[in-house]
Amino acid sequence: MADAAGRVAVTVAYSPRAREVVEIACLVDAGSTLLRAIGQSGLPQRCPEVDLNMLGLSVWGRRADLQQAVREGDRIELCRPLVVDPKVARRERFARQGSRGTGLFAKRRTGKQSGY
Repeated sequence: MADAAGRVAVTVAYSPRAREVVEIACLVDAGSTLLRAIGQSGLPQRCPEVDLNMLGLSVWGRRADLQQAVREGDRIELCRPLVVDPKVARRERFARQGSRGTGLFAKRRTGKQSGY
C-alpha cells in the first residue's frame, strides 16, 4: 500500500556473480517505471558493470519490460545471461556422476525394487 507521500516499497535484486546477490529495498513514486525504480535504488552507482541492455529483467521471476509500472511489494530482478545451457549442464553432471548416484536410483533401499 502506498504511503502518505504516494510512494511504494520495492526491492531491486542483482547477482553480479554466482552465489552473490545485491538486494536493495527502496521507496519509489507510485506509477514509476521499472527503469526509474532501478535508477532510484542506487544500483547503477553501486554496481557500475550493470548494463540494462544486456541483462534480462523480471518481476518476481516473470519477464518484464523497462517501461512497466511498479506496484507495491515488487521484487525487480536483473538477470545475467546464462553461461551454460541448463540441458547441457545436466547432461555433463549426469555423465560425471553416473547413473547410480542420480534420479530414482540415488536412494535405493536394500531388498526393495529398483526405483522405489
